[in-house]
Amino acid sequence: MLQHSSLDQVFHALADPTRRAMVERLTSGPVSVSELAAPFAMSLSAVGQHIQLLEASGLVRTAKVGRVRSVELVPAALASAEDWFTRHRSRWEQRLDALGALLEEPEEHEVPTPPRRKR
Repeated sequence: MLQHSSLDQVFHALADPTRRAMVERLTSGPVSVSELAAPFAMSLSAVGQHIQLLEASGLVRTAKVGRVRSVELVPAALASAEDWFTRHRSRWEQRLDALGALLEEPEEHEVPTPPRRKR
């Protein structure tokens, strides 16, 4: 199980739409930094900062072969976040079900309003 600080880093990394788009792109397989940067209107330096944060969170790993740095998704980090959601989902569903049942119950002291007469 991930420690909370690691899970916090994963959620922090995924909180940014650019990084989420990068992670989405990496689900198709590893790519070079320049390929990953292509759809974004930002410098390679800015892309590098996003990649560093993703790498620090454990979501991606990078490797340099010759002059090309490639970026690859680490699915285990996403699985850990998914596990966190799964553990908490049943509690959330139970609370929402209880709220729904409460909202559907008619109140005992509520007096039905008579139908309005036409003028």
